Amino acid sequence: MLKGKSAIVTGSTSGIGLGIASALARAGADVMLNGFGDADTIETLRYRLEQEHGVRVRYSRADMSRPEAIAAMAETARAEFGHVDIVVNNAGIQHVAPVDEFPAEKWDAILAINLSSAFHLVKAVLPQMKARRWGRIINVASAHGLTASPFKSAYVAAKHGMVGLTRAVALEVAQHGITCNTVCPGYVMTPLVEQQIADQAKAHGISPERVVSEVMLVHQARKAFVQVDELAALTVFLCSDAAASMTGTALPMDGGWTLH
Repeated sequence: MLKGKSAIVTGSTSGIGLGIASALARAGADVMLNGFGDADTIETLRYRLEQEHGVRVRYSRADMSRPEAIAAMAETARAEFGHVDIVVNNAGIQHVAPVDEFPAEKWDAILAINLSSAFHLVKAVLPQMKARRWGRIINVASAHGLTASPFKSAYVAAKHGMVGLTRAVALEVAQHGITCNTVCPGYVMTPLVEQQIADQAKAHGISPERVVSEVMLVHQARKAFVQVDELAALTVFLCSDAAASMTGTALPMDGGWTLH
């Protein structure tokens, strides 16, 4: 379905990003992985995706808090693949604390990686997408892009900002064959969420089990974590020609969380 297309997926060495990158490769797209981790493990992952799906898979360890590194990654992808057709802005970090105790450096880092990095990557790839008159931009936000929770001021602000960025970009590029959408998952069991469970337990003074049942899944009507494969399938659909008229949307996949 995506043969001949190429993608950059940020934060894709584990969790949601890896699931999306794998699904795009399975659909035929060349993929630029990005993220941190053990070099040998990432190389094994890159090689496996390449061999299993018969596509080109490259890796960039670009730091998403550095605009110059983001621009360099986009240029490397263009040089390797010839063009960049799909961007999935997934990189993210988290910190949980009351507003009056929230470290300023954590606020700055979360805004930089969870929001500003998306702006810098979109800016870097839009000229070539416009020239080819085709592009797909998918911003992975969160149900927290549509609602809020306590102790997550920076994360909620960044994810709301991601939804706003999506809408503005969608309006600007709608006549260039480019779409821009946001995916808003509820809680997905990833390494980031595992750390959040520990952080929330400390912040609330309760057990990790109670964090899952009374904090994380309390508003998810299904009382179950969203699956990575579900988000990956939605992303692949948004990249397809069948989704050409879907743009500027914020699509919740949250087990009914935002129905409250």
